[in-house]
Amino acid sequence: MFIVIWEYRVKEAYLDDFMQFYAPDGDWATLFKKGRGYLGTELLRDEQNPRRYLTLDRWTSGQEYEAFLSVFAKEYKAIDTRCEGWTESESLLYRGSSSE
Repeated sequence: MFIVIWEYRVKEAYLDDFMQFYAPDGDWATLFKKGRGYLGTELLRDEQNPRRYLTLDRWTSGQEYEAFLSVFAKEYKAIDTRCEGWTESESLLYRGSSSE
């Protein structure tokens, strides 16, 4: 399995929008489902800092993930552009294989 983990610090005014788009059944997951090898997304909210979130996107392999990024680059960019003002920061924490 291949996992991509992002950390977000969300602006207060956009918490509802963020949770809708980044949820396991949100707009990002809907786009990811178009790609082969997508296994699902988890959205985690920090109990100590309720504006801090992690997303864990699971794929069958890094090759499937890279293929998705290539094929759906235009759609990916459109959603990313729509959401970019919602966060104070966004960091890629991990992109690699899992032992599961």
